[in-house]
Amino acid sequence: MRDYIKRFLIAIIMALCVSLLFLGGKHSQAASLEKMKELQEHWIWPADGVISDTYGTRQGKHKGIDIAGKIDTPVLAVDDGIVIKSYFSNTYGNVVFIKHPSKVVTVYAHLTRRNVYVNQNIKQGDVVGKMGKTGQATGTHLHFETHELEWRYDKKYAIDPERLLGKADVGEFVQGGVASSGYDVLEASTHVKSSTKGRSIHIKANKYVVQQGDTLYSISKKSNMSVKRLKDINHLHSDVIKPKQILFVE
Repeated sequence: MRDYIKRFLIAIIMALCVSLLFLGGKHSQAASLEKMKELQEHWIWPADGVISDTYGTRQGKHKGIDIAGKIDTPVLAVDDGIVIKSYFSNTYGNVVFIKHPSKVVTVYAHLTRRNVYVNQNIKQGDVVGKMGKTGQATGTHLHFETHELEWRYDKKYAIDPERLLGKADVGEFVQGGVASSGYDVLEASTHVKSSTKGRSIHIKANKYVVQQGDTLYSISKKSNMSVKRLKDINHLHSDVIKPKQILFVE
């Protein structure tokens, strides 16, 4: 009888433990999803360019996204943080690792040069380096990764950067310095901020949807503004625009 009671109590304890683990896992998952949502509303894209590869390709071995652009395009910190690594490697080339208050680690690889050093405090939008093709890169692009808690050689904690930046398909243009705010990439182009003497201000302007055949020059003529002004208020570092992209015009 005592053995039966003992086995019964053990079974109850085990069931309680499993239930607690399940509830804890559900809570952890919900907390993780909430954190991802908050970051997506706050993080900015790290560089101007076109998405050339996404997370999970190459038989699952590609643990980041690639943004192709012009050589020496500024590469920006997606959020505040501290530089935990800055060095040259045979694979990543010139690479910078930043740990953010959210405990997420971001990786910026294949840079032509690095502008930061280990233990340097970084603000969102700081230029951490310039886009290049150092290391194992077949063309000029930024390879960008995100990792929960820490970066490991086996990339065990890698997560899809688009969960934090917003969805972008191969061939889509993304704009460095622009927060996704939960919108898709082209809509995100309307959420541009400008900086005046260290303070951020929202630009009050109309929206223009880029049409096939449009150029910055033709849009500037339609809007009675200079190309330089058009580029300035949209934070464009190149003349590359894409149909259906949304721009601010005055």
